[in-house]
Amino acid sequence: MVTSLLAVDIGNTNITIGAFTDQELTATWRLATRETRTIDEQAWALKGVLQSKGVEPSSFDAVVICSVVPPLTEDYVHALSAVTEVTPLVIGPGVRTGIRIHYDRTQDVGADRIVDAVAAHQLYGGPIVVVDIGTATVFDAVTAEGDYIGGAISPGIEIAADAMFRNTSQLRRVELIAPDRVIGRSTVASMQSGFVFGFAALIEGMLVRFKAELNPDAPEDVTVVATGGLANLMAKHTESFDHVNPELTLVGLRLVHEMNNA
Repeated sequence: MVTSLLAVDIGNTNITIGAFTDQELTATWRLATRETRTIDEQAWALKGVLQSKGVEPSSFDAVVICSVVPPLTEDYVHALSAVTEVTPLVIGPGVRTGIRIHYDRTQDVGADRIVDAVAAHQLYGGPIVVVDIGTATVFDAVTAEGDYIGGAISPGIEIAADAMFRNTSQLRRVELIAPDRVIGRSTVASMQSGFVFGFAALIEGMLVRFKAELNPDAPEDVTVVATGGLANLMAKHTESFDHVNPELTLVGLRLVHEMNNA
């Protein structure tokens, strides 16, 4: 029986790591995603961050990975195997998830979206929409029966902010916080309003459409859960979320691992 599990979510911007003991999430870490590191450097970084909270890499019974950065996936399998002495389970084709995927090409669905759907349905029921607010702003729809039926992808707030900085001559980088007013009285406040309130409005509008398609007879019965690195920021500026769970992907990784090691 697995009592100690290391879950690793390799994203485009950050690598999120969680340690579970008897199904309880006991510690989390975040590393910047860097494809230029060698396997030895990845192993050294992993060992260092785990030990920073007094966790020994060799203490884990099992390791599970999901990744949306293919060039890093195999490197992390080798690095994690080296530091934990355990062969990781990589979420992908052939791995049981407990949900049916209704997508034109099932292999095109990111592994993180699938484990998010698993966790959301098991924790909160369905029908449910998952809003992952990170590098991209991703919406995923799950039916009452637990079927994944697709979603939508738009640029993330940070990508939009970076693109505006890079492609305009007079606009600069700004801190992603909400100004006091929607109508900004300075360039900085105007940009902050557009990013924070603008993306809140994008999310609200998309959720109205998602609920109407997902459960047309009773759209008000659709649950919404927000996750991702910017979920807490956006939750302050919209009332569209029923739940905010930044660790949803890590929980989903634990659940999928349990399904495959029952």
